[in-house]
Amino acid sequence: MSETLSNLAREERRFEPPADLAANANVKEEAYDRAASDNEAFWAEAAERLDWGQKWDQVLDWSNPPFAKWFVGATINAAVNCVDRHVEAGRGDKVALHWVGEPADDARDITYADLKGEVCRAANALTDLGVRKGDRVAIYMPMIPEVVVAMLACARLGAPHTVVFGGFSADALASRVIDCGAKVIITADGGYRRGAPSALKPAVDEAVSKVAADGGEGLVEKVLVVRRTGQDVSWNDSRDVWWHDVVDSASAEHEAEMHDSEHPLYVMYTSGTTGKPKGILHTTGGYLTGTSYTHWAVFDLKAETDVFWCTADVGWVTGHSYMVYGPLANGATQVMYEGTPDSPHKGRWWEIIAKYGVTIFYTAPTAIRTFMKWGDNFPADHDLSSIRLLGSVGESINPEAYIWYRENIGAGKAPIVDTWWQTETGQMMISPLPGVTAGKPGSAMKALPGISVDVVNDEAESVGNGNGGYLVIRQPWPAMLRTLWGDDQRFIDTYWSRWEGLYFAGDGAKLDDDGDIWLLGRVDDVMNVSGHRLSTTEIESALVSHPKVAEAAVVGAADEMTGQAVCAFVILRDTAGDGGADIVEELRKHVQKEIGAIAKPRQIMIVPELPKTRSGKIMRRLLKDVAEHREVGDVTTLADSTVMDMIKTKEGSSAASEE
Repeated sequence: MSETLSNLAREERRFEPPADLAANANVKEEAYDRAASDNEAFWAEAAERLDWGQKWDQVLDWSNPPFAKWFVGATINAAVNCVDRHVEAGRGDKVALHWVGEPADDARDITYADLKGEVCRAANALTDLGVRKGDRVAIYMPMIPEVVVAMLACARLGAPHTVVFGGFSADALASRVIDCGAKVIITADGGYRRGAPSALKPAVDEAVSKVAADGGEGLVEKVLVVRRTGQDVSWNDSRDVWWHDVVDSASAEHEAEMHDSEHPLYVMYTSGTTGKPKGILHTTGGYLTGTSYTHWAVFDLKAETDVFWCTADVGWVTGHSYMVYGPLANGATQVMYEGTPDSPHKGRWWEIIAKYGVTIFYTAPTAIRTFMKWGDNFPADHDLSSIRLLGSVGESINPEAYIWYRENIGAGKAPIVDTWWQTETGQMMISPLPGVTAGKPGSAMKALPGISVDVVNDEAESVGNGNGGYLVIRQPWPAMLRTLWGDDQRFIDTYWSRWEGLYFAGDGAKLDDDGDIWLLGRVDDVMNVSGHRLSTTEIESALVSHPKVAEAAVVGAADEMTGQAVCAFVILRDTAGDGGADIVEELRKHVQKEIGAIAKPRQIMIVPELPKTRSGKIMRRLLKDVAEHREVGDVTTLADSTVMDMIKTKEGSSAASEE
């Protein structure tokens, strides 16, 4: 790992928790010691926050690692915990979802009683369509309330769901349907995106045809379709069913069965890879314990007064854990938004926060950097005074974006919880605890209570403070993936084979002199320049710390002299002009000043956009193709494949400087 941190990070700016937050925090400092002294007792106490049909005989069975079982012998129902118990406790009139459609006049408030009725109707309708406990259901929908209803209805029945992001192709949907053997697909005619209806049903029809052609004839028995946009769609009377025909007329009463704690809840497929997708399996009791506890603890949730908004799509694990299961299990009121941040205008998110009084806001660094590019005036035009806590998820937030987020969205006082976790972990693993942990711009700080992480070298030895290495997890945790769907050996090989007994998913990290954790990105994104190991994340942070830069991506390109050379792709802020040779040289010198001469980019290209997947992650392999002057690889997983055409057009222009 890199031996240095940028100057901005080395300043070690610390933000102590506001006194009022610290005094009333849900979790206190002693939680760390309590978890360290008896980890199983700690998680058993966290599990007591849920309603169980039958209590466990054993908290953790780790007799056959890496295959864990949590809350052995217990029974539970995720949907009951997310809706029924709140209604039964007299909170049925409490708003569960402030749903906001992309069309400006499209909105619905859904109470917990409303949600319970809809989930029960959907569960009854799915039963009538032949869905039984253990059957898999694929969900391919826009961000509308019915997607939450569908997920909870499946959980109620014990039918594991696999949610496929609505921006994915028919091929991606088909591969996931085949891998998990889904017998029903729930979808919509379409959704709204940037002011226009976007079709979904045609992709489902194509996917079902591909499934049949690939030997899955008859696998998909029914396609349940929500009418959202009113678009004309093709129809197969023997297979396709309108949601409003079967759900709206179903009974709002449904007796829920309690399922074994280890019963499969959902399969989440990793995206952006070639070959057979990896189906991450999460089970019920441990997952719900981990997500509900961390949502309550890390966001310091006060369910009576807070309004929570996680901007993630349910097609990603963040949407599962911190938009559906965690918040609803905690009885939270939250915002759910269908559209994009810039439709119908670039102040749309801030407008929503002001309207609904959002107090806790959780989004991705890529969105924050986009807002930085647009300018401070958009959030400044709206009253964001309700916000008391901010969160970041998806990748490490660079220090400059952290400061901008805190100052412009959090009024210079809202704490930021910079969270590290993965699809595989199911729950947050590393994060500041508001009221307990100070914040450092760019650092995820420390592992949460009950989580045992370490930074190790090639021999699996702890590196100690001030050093970098590989981020590993030493002990099981409740929401951990149980296996890869249908492929136990691949599960072992992928996550548990590098070092015996240690979970490693490929991230590098550094401990600063205080022992706080700085994520350095994927190990594959570490460059070796003249024998010096440099993190792409670190150089990107240095670039974004320049006042003219909105976003940056760095790759290591083959170089005859140095082995690898630093190549950067930069988006300028709207106020910085079009760029040119002068600003390129200015940025190269800025990186040299922030980190050192060894990190000075060989090449900087000023580009209008960066290639990103639909979840907002930068596809650096495509940028590496450009930097090494070869044909660009597969672009099918990009949110906008035309971005690479724009970048290639820029290559060799006056805005790209190479030494």
